[in-house]
Amino acid sequence: QVQLVESGGGLVQPGGSLSLSCAASGDIAQITAMGWYRQAPGEQRELVADIGSDGTNYADSVKGRFTISKNNAKNTVDLQMNSLKPEDTAVYYCRVLGRRIGALYFSHYWGQGTQVTVSS
Repeated sequence: QVQLVESGGGLVQPGGSLSLSCAASGDIAQITAMGWYRQAPGEQRELVADIGSDGTNYADSVKGRFTISKNNAKNTVDLQMNSLKPEDTAVYYCRVLGRRIGALYFSHYWGQGTQVTVSS
């Protein structure tokens, strides 16, 4: 199995910063892309940022404020969030595109989510 463990969520005031981290473990042989999604109450889950062999991709709403990075050796992906706004409040999910040991195909794997609340 593949496990994704997220950490770093919490409560922060508008204008503040938070850093999220996600670590992939288990019988994963290869990872080609890692990313962060978020889902606010009553809204659809949306891409925040992802990173892969073709570079990085950000939602327009977070460009210039959020930075995604990954460590290939540790199978981790981080999201540094600066200048946070109340509209950034959501559950943030880590997603990995990877291949399990012995498998011929790639699949998406999701973390359990971590709450980020931006409020004064």
